[in-house]
Amino acid sequence: MTDTIFSKIVRREIPADIVYEDDEVLAFRDLNPQAPVHVLFIPKQPLATLNDATAGDAELLGKLLLATAAYAKQEGFAEQGYRTVINANEDGGQTVYHLHVHLLAGRRMHWPPG
Repeated sequence: MTDTIFSKIVRREIPADIVYEDDEVLAFRDLNPQAPVHVLFIPKQPLATLNDATAGDAELLGKLLLATAAYAKQEGFAEQGYRTVINANEDGGQTVYHLHVHLLAGRRMHWPPG
C-alpha cells in the first residue's frame, strides 16, 4: 500500500482535528464535511480497501465500528441517529486508499444520499 494522507495524520506529520484515539483507531473531522458532523474513523494499521481485509482483520474491523458507535454515544447523537459509510474503490467513491468509516450526523439522512 502506498503512503497516504491518512498515514501521515496517524504519524502526526500533518495536522488534523482529532476527536478520538485508542491503540488501533484514530478519528478526525473531515475537511470537506457532508453533514454537520462528519468524522472519519481509520485503523492506524493501514489497509487500502475493505476488499483487502481478511479474516485476520475481523477484530480490527470490529474495533473500528465499535469506536464509531462509542463516539456517537459520547457526543449525544446516537439515539437521534447517524450514518456510517465505507467506500470501496473508484466507483464506490473512495478517494483515499486507506480504509475509513465516514460517520455522518447532525441532520436527517435521506436515501439515496443527497
